[in-house]
Amino acid sequence: MGIEETLAASRQGVRRLTPVEARDAAEAGALLVDTRTDVQRAEQGELPGALVIDRTVLEWRLDPASESRIPEAVGHDLLVVVLCRQGYSSSLAAASLRGIGLHRATDVVGGVEAWLAAGLPVHEGSADVRR
Repeated sequence: MGIEETLAASRQGVRRLTPVEARDAAEAGALLVDTRTDVQRAEQGELPGALVIDRTVLEWRLDPASESRIPEAVGHDLLVVVLCRQGYSSSLAAASLRGIGLHRATDVVGGVEAWLAAGLPVHEGSADVRR
């Protein structure tokens, strides 16, 4: 199976969010997770309220059973909304999170590029980076 089939499988049966829905979900208590690189975030801006978690440690930081979890990883019912630059790697990341039991994990159609196109806010400066 190639990447296109893998991507399609990761999205099958999942309700992905629009940027506005993602912002609203975050305001209602969902965990907004930004997996973009430092360079991408510097170019596009930081997402208000998002936690920045590197893709290489995402599962360890969000698995409630992991010794390396972040404090916000309170249970498997947590709504986690993952964003990347264009909404491709975030689909794979959300599928991986569902694979470890975070059954409500999803991502944003179009990623941060769609967020920006929707006119949603970003800011320059520091981000809430979780290592």
